[in-house]
Amino acid sequence: MAVSTTEFDYLRQLVYDYSCVVLYADKTYLAELHLQPIAESRGFASIGDLVSYLRNQTFGNLHIQVIEALVTNETSFFRDVYPFEALKCVVLPELIEKRAMQRSLNIWCAACSNGQEPYSIAMLIREHFPMLATWSVRLIASDFSTKVLARARKGCYNQMEIKRGLPQLLREKYFHKLNNNWQIKEEISQMVDFRQMNLVQSWSSLPEIDVIFLRNILIYFDIPTKKALLKKVRQQLRPDGFLFLGSGETTINLDESFERVQFDKSICYRLHNT
Repeated sequence: MAVSTTEFDYLRQLVYDYSCVVLYADKTYLAELHLQPIAESRGFASIGDLVSYLRNQTFGNLHIQVIEALVTNETSFFRDVYPFEALKCVVLPELIEKRAMQRSLNIWCAACSNGQEPYSIAMLIREHFPMLATWSVRLIASDFSTKVLARARKGCYNQMEIKRGLPQLLREKYFHKLNNNWQIKEEISQMVDFRQMNLVQSWSSLPEIDVIFLRNILIYFDIPTKKALLKKVRQQLRPDGFLFLGSGETTINLDESFERVQFDKSICYRLHNT
């Protein structure tokens, strides 16, 4: 099902208006790959017919389904490993010392996709910081896609997903086999508060955050949206908190309120004067 330039321009604008994610003009294959099943299931003869229908309808569930299908949801357990090493060896030990009186920590995984990132953090906490069992630890995980959040809450992964980044020891300890899949145990799943949230909309439901994982997200936005998101991060992050971005992302030339900090092979960002 080929997609014309005009049809893809409409889809690109639809995605941008809802999520501010930029789809480049050479990504028509995404539409052809991901929208064909939707078109067929809804009884359209082509993706073009699906697009024509969307153009003439008030924004609704089908529009959201199409948007979610076009936005990348690439993730894995302990992705890129080094940020998790920094969290274990530097960030959490420092924050535990600083928060000894309050005995509370708030961690937020923005755009959590299918849940591997927040579950990785939950397992890391359970493995290495048993003292936090008596603290108030809020591990919030959000995504704009209700589809991926449903998968994340279920916590069930196939053989390929479970092999990507997850050590065998943690798989055996925190998952059990379910037919051909692996189901995360309740002791880990109950540590994560999954929320539907569009990053370009209000963050008012969030508490002040100690650690923000905003990894591999900024790359999908244009410069004005990146600046707007980093401004919101600055307002949400506690003054001595930590921001983790993807390995190809930076705050440099976007928001001078942040300083770059390197821990061994991991880079994170902190607000100046902390």
